[in-house]
Amino acid sequence: MRPQPELTTLCYIDNGESYLMLHRVSKENDINKDKYIGVGGHIEINESPEDCLIREVKEETGLTLNSFSFRGIVTFVSGDGVCEYMALYTASDFSGELIDCDEGELIWIPKSKLHSLNLWEGDHIFLDLLLKGEPFFSLKLVYDGDGGLVEVKLNGKNYKQ
Repeated sequence: MRPQPELTTLCYIDNGESYLMLHRVSKENDINKDKYIGVGGHIEINESPEDCLIREVKEETGLTLNSFSFRGIVTFVSGDGVCEYMALYTASDFSGELIDCDEGELIWIPKSKLHSLNLWEGDHIFLDLLLKGEPFFSLKLVYDGDGGLVEVKLNGKNYKQ
């Protein structure tokens, strides 16, 4: 039987100058260990991507999203049998106070410093697309099973960085 693809969401919460990033340092055996990522998670049964986004942001950050923008679909092919389809969002209208996150440390990172962080190679690409204001996009990232990016397609076409 073929493994089922994973369905996830990811959000970059924007305060104008910075994105809220989650430094994944808390969990052992975490595929994202020591990486910086946005906030989000796995879509649960009967949830829409938006339901998942709102729930995950609230659980991980304590923040309530008042509005958000659906920015793209990212397809991750891991190279070791896992395929993930991720709905990518940004949000700049939110309320509430940050809480401690059991998955790592939440940090506001200036947008100009994002590329100096320990990110997945493909994350640099979609962060650039977000920062450039690229309208809705589909990005396919194919990894070699050891974390190396071997293929990138943007809107179905080969992408050169």
